[in-house]
Amino acid sequence: MDLLNQMSSSTATADPRLAVAAMLMAFVCSHALALVYVWSHRGLSYSQSFVQALVMASVAAALMMLVIGNNVVWGIGVMGALALVRFRTNLRDSRDMMFVFVSLVVGLACGTSAFTLAIAGTAAFSLVALYLGRMAFGFRNYFDALVRFTLPSGDAATPAGAAECLRKHCSRVALTMVQQVAQGDATEHVYQVRFRREDSRQGLVRDLEQLHGLSNLSLLLEDTRVDL
Repeated sequence: MDLLNQMSSSTATADPRLAVAAMLMAFVCSHALALVYVWSHRGLSYSQSFVQALVMASVAAALMMLVIGNNVVWGIGVMGALALVRFRTNLRDSRDMMFVFVSLVVGLACGTSAFTLAIAGTAAFSLVALYLGRMAFGFRNYFDALVRFTLPSGDAATPAGAAECLRKHCSRVALTMVQQVAQGDATEHVYQVRFRREDSRQGLVRDLEQLHGLSNLSLLLEDTRVDL
């Protein structure tokens, strides 16, 4: 108990100018990280509140380190208080989690007056994030679209014509589903396709629409880089 009391009483108050400089540096670095996130983000799950949270999290981390300082007792108390807080926000993208983690690390660096590391870390992570986002690193897609149409069951020429159209305009075709509809009078076909050229999509739709008996034609484009 005497050791704990000595440690708690020996904590020096942070210099106000240093505290302001630390929080300003955390704000600047996290603001740069937030801009990099906005520029490199892909998908439909963009959230303005998440971008603002990146900036606020870094400033809060810097303030936490300023409050703790060299006091072990206060550090244990802050960790216990944070353990009681339940963060219920689920991050759908693992890339978002990395931005949150780096924002906190930058705030911790600024709170400990490691400004050079904070600036260098922000610059290095921003360059890596921009490179991976612009170059689409790791992107892998076997198919471009999902084609769905309905064919009459009694006509054998129409399925052969549809298969010929698919081979003409697509370099890769995979049949994913066939099911009977309209009480067995027709069958629904679903294909995953990869187009030969950029204009093959319009040609495929045009040729399929000209087939006799083919109906309910739909084309759903696929892009694994876009999350729904």
